[in-house]
Amino acid sequence: MFFYGIYVLAAVLPAVILMRYIYLKDKVEQEPTGLLIRLIIAGVISALGAVILEEIGTNVLGMVVSPYDPLYVVFLAFAVVAFAEELMKFICMKKVTWRNPNFNYRFDGTVYAVFTSLGFAAFENIGYVFGYGLGVAPARAILAIPGHMSFAVFMGYFYGRAKLCYDCGDDAGAFRNQVLALVVAIFLHGFYDACALSGSEAASLLFIVFIVIVDIAMIRTVKREANTDEPV
Repeated sequence: MFFYGIYVLAAVLPAVILMRYIYLKDKVEQEPTGLLIRLIIAGVISALGAVILEEIGTNVLGMVVSPYDPLYVVFLAFAVVAFAEELMKFICMKKVTWRNPNFNYRFDGTVYAVFTSLGFAAFENIGYVFGYGLGVAPARAILAIPGHMSFAVFMGYFYGRAKLCYDCGDDAGAFRNQVLALVVAIFLHGFYDACALSGSEAASLLFIVFIVIVDIAMIRTVKREANTDEPV
């Protein structure tokens, strides 16, 4: 049991630390614990749904593009993995939060997206750590889990604005911002995966530059959004 506990802790702790970070940034009105737990569960459910979508997408892609084609990795990253994972996160997050009375500030959208995404990441990370050993935990703690958080921050940025538009009667603005929430997250996730999967030296260098830029932008966005929060 101790052995399993160490593995679970190594897999889950990075996500918990980042959840605490975003929770403390929500200074105006912090979200109830029960809702946050539901979002973590929604993240786990979205991970299970993404597995099904990715399996279907991979099979379809294999019939259209040869695995030996250089474009295969790009299509796999953007149209299969990123699309499936971010779509499922968004659907599960919206199901739990869109009509929830606690969704009454713009920054709440960021909190909801991050908790859902980190629930997804923690569940996914358990599979990686148990499958490949503790050796993968440090790299995933530094890259993969913060990556999921970064995609979520930008999803939440637009999701909070979508709610603001919706409550102001701007249905077109609400729809546009929801589309942007999904598209931006898919693009960032797809670019991350395309660089990571390609394996070339140029792609590895681009991957590092991308991570640094996105992480800095994510931290700045969180600080700005938290400091300029407004009711919806």
